[in-house]
Amino acid sequence: MEFPGIILDTSTIIQIQKPARNILYDMLIVGAGPAAMSAAVYAARKMINLAILTIDFGGLMNETTEIENYLGFQNINARDLVSRFEEHVKSFEIPANYGVPVKEIKKKDDFFSVFLEDGTVYSGRTVIFTTGERHRELRVPGGRDFVGKGISYCATCDAPLFRDKKVIIIGGGNSAFTTALDLIRVNAEIILVNLMKEWQADEILKQRVKKYEKIHFLDNHEIIRIEGKDKVESCIIKNRDTGEEKRIDIDAIFIEIGLLPNSAPVKNLVELNEEGEVIVDCLCRTSVRGLFSAGDVTSVPYKQIIISAGEGAKAALSAYDYLVRTSLI
Repeated sequence: MEFPGIILDTSTIIQIQKPARNILYDMLIVGAGPAAMSAAVYAARKMINLAILTIDFGGLMNETTEIENYLGFQNINARDLVSRFEEHVKSFEIPANYGVPVKEIKKKDDFFSVFLEDGTVYSGRTVIFTTGERHRELRVPGGRDFVGKGISYCATCDAPLFRDKKVIIIGGGNSAFTTALDLIRVNAEIILVNLMKEWQADEILKQRVKKYEKIHFLDNHEIIRIEGKDKVESCIIKNRDTGEEKRIDIDAIFIEIGLLPNSAPVKNLVELNEEGEVIVDCLCRTSVRGLFSAGDVTSVPYKQIIISAGEGAKAALSAYDYLVRTSLI
């Protein structure tokens, strides 16, 4: 079986050949993070007719600088790891629709329809849903007004803009501490503000961050207001023990307070848990026959790249078995 050619290169603006809309695909993979790319490799090796529908390649990996716990690499630049994933996927010349969000997925009889925001519709016998997560918003006065004007959810993207500046990082987990390391590289003065007592990051990250004199720590505090005229100029923080409030003059706020699953396209189709994650069993099956899911959008615990990649491979194999058992291929 031959597939149309595709070049998966997010470092440059390219014309990606899209899948044919009038084809009923054996499998449609929605998303292109580690779960999706792993699923694509395993599905392609089964020589079934598949296509990838995605906004971008790499997902939230593109917003990370370094990865230290992926098997085979003591330390690797996140973009380099994404490039290795892409290189593996593109060796199979899998067609892809790149850059358009998926709006909704529906099922009629034994076939799925995937509706894109631009009105394009693709049809498949199976779907592997791997849309990952998005950043949780900071819901305080000014929290939306200054996004892109001093409020950032991506240190990899925006850290160079705040060289030698004073910034606050909101959060106490691995993402917040990794953001601190990104910002210390541009000589920023950093205040880590955590809603909870203590810090939730891995011990090795805490040790690395705490050795820098320009990084300061405020746990059990919360941001209650962000102020400025045309950009972030200051914020009001509150001590949760004493109730004391104080203003801090700053140039930027980086928000790392957790993630939410991108499950909206299937919210009317499959069963979700209280967190909005797609509920899957040990074979990556959802509550709808023929629709599989993998990665951070699912109810599988521990959101890690290596876990997502493994779940993606499992989802592809499960979908292939489903196609064989139901005589759809």
